[in-house]
Amino acid sequence: MNNKMAAQLLRDISIQNSELYAAYAAGRLDAGFVLLLETQAALRPDLGGPLLVMDAMGGVFLESEGEAVMSANALGAALAALEAGPAPVQRRAASQAGERLDELIRLPQPLQDFAFEAAAREGWKSHGRGLAVMPLHLDGQTECELLRIEPGCGAPRHTHRGNEFTLVVAGGFTDEMGSYGPGDVSVAGPEDIHQPVADPGEVCLALAVRDGGLQFTGMLGIVQRLLGK
Repeated sequence: MNNKMAAQLLRDISIQNSELYAAYAAGRLDAGFVLLLETQAALRPDLGGPLLVMDAMGGVFLESEGEAVMSANALGAALAALEAGPAPVQRRAASQAGERLDELIRLPQPLQDFAFEAAAREGWKSHGRGLAVMPLHLDGQTECELLRIEPGCGAPRHTHRGNEFTLVVAGGFTDEMGSYGPGDVSVAGPEDIHQPVADPGEVCLALAVRDGGLQFTGMLGIVQRLLGK
């Protein structure tokens, strides 16, 4: 399943679609969408059932496949990799995340692992008042970021070159299309112009997955075009 098809399925009927789950179980879903699905399922137990069912079905199909020849040191290499992480990554992240470490610790799996790795690699980047962004490095074609928005602050007004799926992990935000809390997914495409603003009370943490870049409006948009981005 290509990104365009996955994006359309998510856009049309949110996260609950048998074809989407089938693509997930078969390993044909982009890594960004996989992270979005699994994180949302961790936040919302009612969505965990379909993932487990499709995982079980995928296991049945896998068992029907022929045996694969493994290298002689495959077991040793796997055990060494397990022994090496994620503790060292978490220790590096702890030294760099500072006072925001407690927010990363409260993230659901598997998002927490990617967040610790990103914190150890480059950490949060300020994108204006009250907005910080941490790129997540996944093997896939989508762009994935963890957003941190302080209450009352928000992202610059923008549209998109593709589709953007924003899963609220903690807190909440409101934009021109609605209000979103933990476990909710905001879906925006090239025809949508919005400015997400974090709701009062709690820092908003959100996972953004995009199959196209952002296109800013106003002065930022002019600067963006002048820079050829």
